[in-house]
Amino acid sequence: MNQSNQADLGNGSIGKLLLKMAAPTIVAQVINMLYNMVDRMYIGHIPEVGSLALTGVGITFPIIMMISAFSSLIGMGGAPRAAISLGAGDKENANKILGNCVVSLAAVSVILTAVVLVFGKSMLRQFGATEGTTLEYGAAYLNIYALGTIFVQTVLGLNIFITTQGFSMTAMKTILIGAITNIILDPIFIFVFGMGVRGAALATIISQGISAVWVLRFLTGKKGVLRIQKKHLSFSLSVMLPVLALGLSPFIMQITESILTISFNASLQKFGGDLAVGAMTILAAVMQFAMMPIQGLTQGAQPIISFNFGAQKTDRVKKTFRLLLLYCVLFSGIIWAISMFAPKVFVLLFSNNLELTQISVWALRIYMAVSIIFGIQIACQQTFIALNQAGVSIFLAILRKVILLIPLIFILPHIIPDQFAAFFIPQHIQEILAGYDVPKVFSVFFAEPVSDTIAVTVTAFMFAFRFNKILKRGIPGKKEV
Repeated sequence: MNQSNQADLGNGSIGKLLLKMAAPTIVAQVINMLYNMVDRMYIGHIPEVGSLALTGVGITFPIIMMISAFSSLIGMGGAPRAAISLGAGDKENANKILGNCVVSLAAVSVILTAVVLVFGKSMLRQFGATEGTTLEYGAAYLNIYALGTIFVQTVLGLNIFITTQGFSMTAMKTILIGAITNIILDPIFIFVFGMGVRGAALATIISQGISAVWVLRFLTGKKGVLRIQKKHLSFSLSVMLPVLALGLSPFIMQITESILTISFNASLQKFGGDLAVGAMTILAAVMQFAMMPIQGLTQGAQPIISFNFGAQKTDRVKKTFRLLLLYCVLFSGIIWAISMFAPKVFVLLFSNNLELTQISVWALRIYMAVSIIFGIQIACQQTFIALNQAGVSIFLAILRKVILLIPLIFILPHIIPDQFAAFFIPQHIQEILAGYDVPKVFSVFFAEPVSDTIAVTVTAFMFAFRFNKILKRGIPGKKEV
């Protein structure tokens, strides 16, 4: 690896290498989060209709997550396999994987754009949007956002191929370019041109389009080892089936985030009305804020783990994981502390409506109650993906949300005694949500820490049991070096 800004994944200090790889990806993830957060910040402050518009756009979140989930299915399935091939010295196969992923992302983009434009409004109704209020704002945002699906797939699906070959700074610039553009265009389109939520969506897709051009320019150039080449632009089942199998875990994590948001919104609408749904929009954004930097850490560690696993340098894999786990736990601890002791720091970013703010502050402490241990879940699960462990990573992705959280959202309101819930409900929340079933609103939010506790415990035990066995087994057919 002879490029000056390209990390040498197989040699040198693990600590310095992880810092070099992870720091840009953390920054990139935080910046990437701004695409949605900045939109919501500006939308929440639109005069007179800000809170209603924020709730409407929040209902589009499941569909947006579905769109980005397909980029994870292909990109996060392809990049680790390409890195393992590079570690094993097979550059031709790595480039073949990239070419197949490019074609797959393009095909998926066309299909998703058509589906959202045709069925988007009906989907919003199913997700809790109401006629004459939130549906108007949600549909206005989504119809424009859908037109930029090809840009979203390109940026999220291919940028990871830049990171996985050691160019983490370049990958960071991809997101930085788009985010700065978005931050500049948002207030212009929303307030100056008076476009409201349509302006927010237009700013986002223009920004993503500029980032997409940057990604394609790099991957068609000569700077990296992985390059988009005409001879590899095809679709081969033998190449893509293993990619899709490995990418299924992050795909499930994101697609179930959509189902999860739908479940939360439906249950909260029933028990707490629009204010409770609006609070959930803010909570989802805070959780996104908490997860993005941790995901940046894991994306920075993934090329190191995958490359060295391919090269069968097991000591370097172990050292990378230990540092990754430490950093993930430290960061999740910081997020937990802010959520418990200064939740307004997060909430006021999204709304200055007094009632919505008060409900969100109360709900955030419940929702993030055990987030201090969530770094363990992410570090272990993403390491399984980096080690090409499709089966176990899929199970863990399903466990937390599908097996635990989604059922608990609907079960806990019917089994938690009102007396227990009332202990956690202050008087001013009772007054704001007068006429609604506030104990059941608490139970819905409480489903998150219950499922997190169980999922983290299971994940930690599985990782402790399987990690060394995976390293000893290595890549089938490859001799120890």
